[in-house]
Amino acid sequence: MDAAARTLTPERAALWTALAVALFAVLCPALTSCAHGVLTVRGPGRVRRVRLDRLVRVRVDGVVERTLTLVDADGGSARLDPAVLVANPLLWHELDHGARLSHAAGLLTDGDPRTREALRWLGTEIDDRIARELLEAGGLR
Repeated sequence: MDAAARTLTPERAALWTALAVALFAVLCPALTSCAHGVLTVRGPGRVRRVRLDRLVRVRVDGVVERTLTLVDADGGSARLDPAVLVANPLLWHELDHGARLSHAAGLLTDGDPRTREALRWLGTEIDDRIARELLEAGGLR
């Protein structure tokens, strides 16, 4: 609009560019993938990796907008929306398997009750969703 009105200055162009970048950063969802036991969360301008077999903390934060925080023994951390795991049970399976390996290795201890609650809550959410989808696929509601 500034260009059409011939009011575009370098300062306004910089302002519009900054606004577009900020909007992109807010609206662009993080991409989550897992390969060889490493969960990768790619957001705008950053990549976070966490080794699932070396987890030391798993926590769900927030009440309305929940965020899953994973921290490994090497200092890697990642934050993601738990809905990503609910929508993709294979990612959940990788996280669950890694958490079990971490627990067996003594890294993911039962000392923090929020870790147990987070994993239990995620497992319940995912199991409920899969059960609902199976029932609906079978014609039951």
